[in-house]
Amino acid sequence: MTELILPELQIDERLFRPIVFRGSTKRVLDQGFVKLVDFMGGDDRIVQAARVSYGDGTKTLREDAGLIRYLIENKHWTPIEKVVFELHFKLPIFVARQFVRHRTQSLNEVSARYSEVKDEFYIPEASRITTQDTKNRQGSTDKPIKEAQKASDMILAASTTAYDEYQKLLKMGVARELARVVLPVNVYTEWFSTMNLRNLFNFLELRLDSHAQFEARQYAKAVLELCRSVAPVAFEVWEQQQHA
Repeated sequence: MTELILPELQIDERLFRPIVFRGSTKRVLDQGFVKLVDFMGGDDRIVQAARVSYGDGTKTLREDAGLIRYLIENKHWTPIEKVVFELHFKLPIFVARQFVRHRTQSLNEVSARYSEVKDEFYIPEASRITTQDTKNRQGSTDKPIKEAQKASDMILAASTTAYDEYQKLLKMGVARELARVVLPVNVYTEWFSTMNLRNLFNFLELRLDSHAQFEARQYAKAVLELCRSVAPVAFEVWEQQQHA
């Protein structure tokens, strides 16, 4: 097996003191966002869990960083799992349904049975409307179709029509849980997601990949930007591995 050699970490004591604000938000797509609602732990929590100790300890920062590197390189994930994130997503349903494949997160989604769905739809810009990839059958290319703007306008028109029909059904007295069936998958939903750092790394590895859908990658990038400063040493080691 080829040995993985990673660059030396640049250690700064600030790395163990996260500078991040709960409630920080990143806008995504035309009407979506990701918000860092809360988090528990950081690099220091990983070190404490690994050494089964509490308080400041007696080790140096460089030794602590080396321990985190060792844990991630050798897939000793239990201490990594001690860092937990609470994230608030607003995202199109077709993106959300890709994310629920990550079964190791706890989700609480807005209910269209209890609440009326808002008139909010993801309408891709013309530059995003590209051709089908013939090799990656579940993906698209970077080549726009000839009538991209017309296609974008058609998506907007179809979304508007669907929402109008949804409103008509509600006014007729149809229950919300049935009226919603006419809505397309580009309508926005919202949820709270609770995920530990190990599972967050797995989520990011899959959804930042070039084969992931463009819209999914935009959310993954926002998650990375929001969460990186919570455990910067762990993220630095993980990102080095991704580019090794």
